[in-house]
Amino acid sequence: MQESPFYEIIMQRGIERGIEQGALQNCIKNILSILTERFPLSDTEPVAEILEPIQDLDRLSELHRKAVQTSSIDSFLQEVETQEK
Repeated sequence: MQESPFYEIIMQRGIERGIEQGALQNCIKNILSILTERFPLSDTEPVAEILEPIQDLDRLSELHRKAVQTSSIDSFLQEVETQEK
C-alpha cells in the first residue's frame, strides 16, 4: 500500500522533532554532567529544573561552554538569567 505525500511529510516532521528533542535533552544532560563533576551535587540539583524549559539548542550549546568555564554555580545561573533577557 502506498502512503500519501501528506502522510510522509507529517512523518518526516515527527522524526525531525524527535531528533531535535533528543539533541536538547542530550545537551542538558551534558551540562548537568559537567556541573556535577565540578561542584557538589546539592548545588547542582536545582539547575535541571531551570534548563528543562529551554528549547533553543544554540542557547543550550552556549550554556554548555559556560558550564565548562564557570567558577561557581551562582556564576553559571547568572549566565542563564542573562541569556533569558
